[in-house]
Amino acid sequence: MTAEGSSLVPDRSVPGRIDWVDYAKGICIVMVVMMHSVLGVEAAAGQTGFMHVLVAFAKPFRMPDFFLISGLFLPLVIDRDWRTYLDRKVVHFAYFYVLWVTIQFGFKAPPFAAETSWSHAGYLYLESFVEPFGTLWFIYLLPVFFVVIKLSRGLPALLVWIIAAALESAHIATTWTAIDEFCARFVYIYSGYLFAKSVFALSDRARAHPALALVALVAWAALDGGLVYGGVSEWPVISLALGLAGACAIITIGTLLARAQLLGRLRFCGERSIVIYLAFFLPMAVTRTLLLKSNVIGDIGAMSLIVTVAGVLGALAIWRAALALKANFLFERPAAFWIAPRRRSAVLQAAE
Repeated sequence: MTAEGSSLVPDRSVPGRIDWVDYAKGICIVMVVMMHSVLGVEAAAGQTGFMHVLVAFAKPFRMPDFFLISGLFLPLVIDRDWRTYLDRKVVHFAYFYVLWVTIQFGFKAPPFAAETSWSHAGYLYLESFVEPFGTLWFIYLLPVFFVVIKLSRGLPALLVWIIAAALESAHIATTWTAIDEFCARFVYIYSGYLFAKSVFALSDRARAHPALALVALVAWAALDGGLVYGGVSEWPVISLALGLAGACAIITIGTLLARAQLLGRLRFCGERSIVIYLAFFLPMAVTRTLLLKSNVIGDIGAMSLIVTVAGVLGALAIWRAALALKANFLFERPAAFWIAPRRRSAVLQAAE
């Protein structure tokens, strides 16, 4: 998180960033790539592997933690004037959504056109601005959440949270991604905004009492696994409880890793989590296709793991290549797309 509107306590090792936040985001983005990689391989192969167990275990908290962290720093920026707020919270993400939905569609349009027609492919592209396209629904919804939270400031916070919790527990399914994911996820980003002080206090306690934190994590893992594999993790209320508990667990794990200064590469991924989120689709898809066609790897679990690693590393390689080729616009918003005074480089970050 950057110093301007994105951190409460500066991390000493990287000015303007909080160590445990980046670790937590790193865990989340790896789990997201893992989910898409594993399910994609398994769907294409028609069978499951050992990685499926990890994907199922992470399902209750994989996205809730991402959204909760995205709301943590809103108390610092919620009072900005609308022009600045919209620039940082809406235009910023809208730029990357439009850019990357166009890039993704460039790869997928030919198969779409082959199945139907180019005119229908064009229709699908236009539809992506109403119905979020593929993995980009997260980028699509963030600005919506940010605007709703600012607009709702005049309402009793507890009432808003109760309504959000009820929407999550209702498990609304309209077939419209924006509506369904809004109802399912808003409570988490609002919880990050509303309970930010408590979340930072939780991290401080975990850092001060690591042994107790580890015991709590073991108990959480047993509970999450038991409810997931028991088939009740998606029941109303239980799904909300597991989402919030899992988010707290990932924050605790991130804190402990930061305290021990372990797995620095995971933190590196967290610092560039949205970069990975935007670009992983291509190396993931290419690696999956090559492995499935070559039959070099026979085990579906091993294949899924390789595709996951390729998705993460491939996305970072694309980012590095973009910087080397001066194609910074792929991951940095150009000045022409700012509507408020620019204070610093607009490198995309989840909770900016």
